[in-house]
Amino acid sequence: MSVASLHDQRVATMAAQADLELHQLVKRYGTGPNAPVAVDTIDLTIKAGHYCCLLGPSGCGKTSTLRMIAGHEEASDGDIILGGRNITYLPASARGTAMMFQSYALFPHLSALDNVAFSLKMRGMDKAARQAKAQDLLQRVSLGHLAGRKPAEMSGGQQQRVALARALITEPRVLLLDEPLSALDPFLRIKMRAELKQWQKSLGMTFIHVTHSQEEAMALADQVVVMSAGRIEQTGSPHAIFNAPRTEFVARFIGGHNVIPLGSAKVAVRTDKTQLSRTPQPASATSLSAVVTGVEYQGTYVLLTLRSEALPGEGELSVMLGEAAFDASPWQAGDTACVHWDAKDVHALAA
Repeated sequence: MSVASLHDQRVATMAAQADLELHQLVKRYGTGPNAPVAVDTIDLTIKAGHYCCLLGPSGCGKTSTLRMIAGHEEASDGDIILGGRNITYLPASARGTAMMFQSYALFPHLSALDNVAFSLKMRGMDKAARQAKAQDLLQRVSLGHLAGRKPAEMSGGQQQRVALARALITEPRVLLLDEPLSALDPFLRIKMRAELKQWQKSLGMTFIHVTHSQEEAMALADQVVVMSAGRIEQTGSPHAIFNAPRTEFVARFIGGHNVIPLGSAKVAVRTDKTQLSRTPQPASATSLSAVVTGVEYQGTYVLLTLRSEALPGEGELSVMLGEAAFDASPWQAGDTACVHWDAKDVHALAA
């Protein structure tokens, strides 16, 4: 059996026993009753072998949560349990986790091989053994032929693979990724997104990935955790969260929904399920009048923005029309429209 196959078996065995649980986890910065709370008493279970994305805007607590799991921030209260072991106050090196930083944090003076092998050197492994293991991991991320290059001699995507191999060399139970794709150009971001998912599946390891990109979370995750103001708004599969957002915040942040007040409640209707008509209709529970304010061609579809006086605030709505449907009956800014939807496509939001 190859070294790579043995490595996969070891990682898969460890991952099978490594559910991650956060119990009443809190992070305060500072002391006293008015100390800012970054993470506010969250409970979360991430099953072993899942790809979990912590998703939310800047300041929502997702990075603080990741750093507490990693041991780079101390929890103010609560517990972090990995594989049945309380790791809340263990040093980062003793947790069974590894962190892949946004900046990659590669040593510029070391080769790719030595960057990957560095942590094993610090653990006292002899040179031949650690370099053999590092070379094997570089082969696994298709960089074996670049083992002698330094980071400055590699592309951003290649540097990211080196950072991934370096994180994996300690055979962690959980790999933590802090916005790993944000520094890449859009084309490479999509390519590396696919590779991350492939690596996670082949390793059978738990990945926890912080991002502010809804598209990234939807493409990668088995489990999406939407956060706001230090709390978890909703957790579930991408399909469940997109089709059944729990709150107005989730519906608006995930995107692709119109939030519409109906009496004292609010509902969400997907933009691709929201329809337009040129025929005026009386306002009702499933229709309202609006004016087109913007038309954006998106390739396979056209995104229309509209404003309705029947809605509070800015009264903005979005409608996604297929390219063929738009071409058959084009809309332009200033057109009056009737926005309508089917009752079966309405999703009630929690107050």
